[in-house]
Amino acid sequence: MEINILAVFLAALSAFVLGGAWYSPALFGKTWQQETGVDSEKIKPLQVFGGAFILAFVSAFVFAMFLGPDPELGLGVGAGVAAGAGWVATSYGINYLFAQRSLTLFFIDAGYHTLQFTLYGAILALL
Repeated sequence: MEINILAVFLAALSAFVLGGAWYSPALFGKTWQQETGVDSEKIKPLQVFGGAFILAFVSAFVFAMFLGPDPELGLGVGAGVAAGAGWVATSYGINYLFAQRSLTLFFIDAGYHTLQFTLYGAILALL
């Protein structure tokens, strides 16, 4: 299968940039920290951010395989919304129900991943 590695890299980078904004204090960072109990001062940057980028790259690569070569923009965006909201967010929902996590935390994380895969689909279709 033909995979555009540059598009996969840029899709992974978009998730990283989106996450930086989404989980920043300007958007949902403070609420996310309250809901998770994570202390940003204790985060090990290389481990967390490096690992997050690698995982974003893997998910973008697999999504590129799923879309196939040269998907149309409508397919890329539609499949991204479906994957983010239909697969990833619902999987988080199941875990959050059993872990008794808040609905607020669910919407923050589910919203991020829905946008993440929507961006993946758009980037993979446009490049």
